[in-house]
This record gives sequence, C-alpha cells and structure tokens, in this order.
Amino acid sequence: MLKIGENGVYPAHGVVEVVGIESKEFRGTAKRFYILKVLDNEVTVMVPTDNANTVGLRPIVSKSKVSRVYNILGNKKKSNVRTNGNQSWNKRYREYADKLKSGDIYEVASVLREIRLLQNGKELSFGERRIMDSALGLLIKEISISKKQKEDKVESEIKKLLE
Repeated sequence: MLKIGENGVYPAHGVVEVVGIESKEFRGTAKRFYILKVLDNEVTVMVPTDNANTVGLRPIVSKSKVSRVYNILGNKKKSNVRTNGNQSWNKRYREYADKLKSGDIYEVASVLREIRLLQNGKELSFGERRIMDSALGLLIKEISISKKQKEDKVESEIKKLLE
C-alpha cells in the first residue's frame, strides 16, 4: 500500500504522487481512495485502495532494478523486431500501446528498445513515434525519481544505451 507523499506509477498516466487517502461513500458503501497527482500534468485521479493492484498502480521501481531496465534497453540481439517489422504499423501500434498501458516498466523498456531498433531499418509512422516518445518519457520520469537523478542525466543514459 502506498503512503501519502510517496510516488508510484499509474498506467497510462505515468508517475504520480499520493497526495491523500480519503474515505468516500460509493454506491452506499464507504470506500477508501488514493488521491493521486499526475506529476507531468497536475491532473488529480482517484483510485479505490482495494482496486489499486487491479488497475496497475504500483510503487516506483527500486534503484536496484533499474539495471534490469538498462539491460533491456541495451540488448540489441534478443528482439522480435524482425518479425514485428513485417506486421502492419497499426497492429504493432496496438501491441505497443497495450504494453505501455500495462504499467510494467520492463514492458515499457522493451517497447522503447523495439521501436528504436525498428527505426534503424525504416521510417516510423506518426503513431510509432508518439509511442516511442511516450515510452521514453515514462522511463525518464520513473528512473530519475528512483535514482534521485536529474531527468536530463537519465535521458542521456537511456539514449546512449539505445545507440
């Protein structure tokens, strides 16, 4: 369970801060809700505490697990890009979007890596570029908080791994 003041990741929104936990009546029953502030855009979201795992709300990745993310990003050999490259762009887009929505940082990293490798062989569609930018932004924000580093430093680390 996240505590007030802690950061977490809420799929499709990105990194959030728990700004409160409130009880509210919902359909005649008292329920506890996380009050989450999305760090990128200041939007406030309410998530029932008993439904947090189901919707994918999770703590920020631990500093010790960032190395696994970096290994995924730097791995240019184990990829299904060759087979994905033969799929229509909109089928790839849906697969990538589903992985981003999962909120799993390792899936987000694999999407970024795959699109970056795909980019080496062809021009990306507008949708693929958007997914790539979104994945990069999600990783930068979460890893910078985990490692307590500035976002531009984390961004340069990630981009170097993707070269």
